[in-house]
Amino acid sequence: MELSFFGVLGEILGSSGFAGLIQDPKRIIMILIACVLLYMGIKKKYEPLLLIPIAIGILLCNFPSTGILNAPADGQSPGFLWVLYQGVQHAIYPSIIFLGIGAMTDFGPLISRPSSLLLGAAAQFGIFTAFLLALALGFDPKVAAAIGVIGGADGPTAILVASRLAEDYLPAIAIAAYSYMALIPMIQPPLMKLVTTEKERKVEMKQMRTVSKTEKILFPIVVMIFVILLIPDTAPLIGMLMLGNLFRESGVTDRLSDTAQNALTNIVTIALGLSVGCKASASTFLSIETIMIICLGLLAFMLSTLGGLLFGKIMCKLSHGKINPLIGAAGVSAVPMAARVAQVEGQKANPKNFLLMHAMGPNVAGVIGSAVAAGFMLKIFGM
Repeated sequence: MELSFFGVLGEILGSSGFAGLIQDPKRIIMILIACVLLYMGIKKKYEPLLLIPIAIGILLCNFPSTGILNAPADGQSPGFLWVLYQGVQHAIYPSIIFLGIGAMTDFGPLISRPSSLLLGAAAQFGIFTAFLLALALGFDPKVAAAIGVIGGADGPTAILVASRLAEDYLPAIAIAAYSYMALIPMIQPPLMKLVTTEKERKVEMKQMRTVSKTEKILFPIVVMIFVILLIPDTAPLIGMLMLGNLFRESGVTDRLSDTAQNALTNIVTIALGLSVGCKASASTFLSIETIMIICLGLLAFMLSTLGGLLFGKIMCKLSHGKINPLIGAAGVSAVPMAARVAQVEGQKANPKNFLLMHAMGPNVAGVIGSAVAAGFMLKIFGM
């Protein structure tokens, strides 16, 4: 059979990805969305470590005819991204990220002021409120639970719950969670000024007591035993969080602590971002439900911030003005960004204010609280 140059060219173009884009224009929209995320990550520096690999994952999954997401079938090898996604599907990546968070975080401020746990608990208010709103809007209870967890401002936790309860909505939930984490310096200050008075924002807090090495070693062990026995579904997140902190505080595993904080977390972050992005296909992402999820996620995060601030005001009253309510906003799980925002806003009101370490207590409590809330949702709806 004789083939002409133009015939061969036509065959190549007909089987190319360009032809696939013409057949399914929605893919073009997803490619544009990926480019916007790349702009946000590179130019605006909004959570670039996650947004950049997520954006590339979106690009790869929306290029036609790549086979990169194919499941294994008839003796053929699975696609590359299908293999990577198994780490999300089986809760491996979020748990390893929590290992790194534990190794990076000093639990001393929380141990020094145990009442910070109450602020961390209050800042989970948005999770359950958004869950109820999502139910009222007609979402399936499992999907509503996954949407609510965005309010904890904890990306790995949101991804874990979404992968178990709402896999089709995983990309929207993950992108919302990490976007709002990145926007904390823009979202929280107006809420702080709305809820607190200038007098409250000026409150100076006394230096916390020094926490002993023994306390720092015992804390992760005790918390792990108690929380996991209480809610077994928290085991992957709480277990790895406390193991990472034990690496940090034990004094005998410096190499493991360094690996967990740096190399391991960086490697898993790449795999996690690509895996989340690869689920954002045009057929599932471009829907009214996605817009509703992003809006509900923002509302959940704002309500969580307000919950922490309002409880901070209560503690300020009960302590006769010794606790600055701004630290309540740090009860969301974005470590250490939320604590830094409390510090910045406190110093705007009073240059003598040094709230960072005080805010780290609720901030760490928020990490634990969001993991507990996620475990509760998995326990109730993951059956």
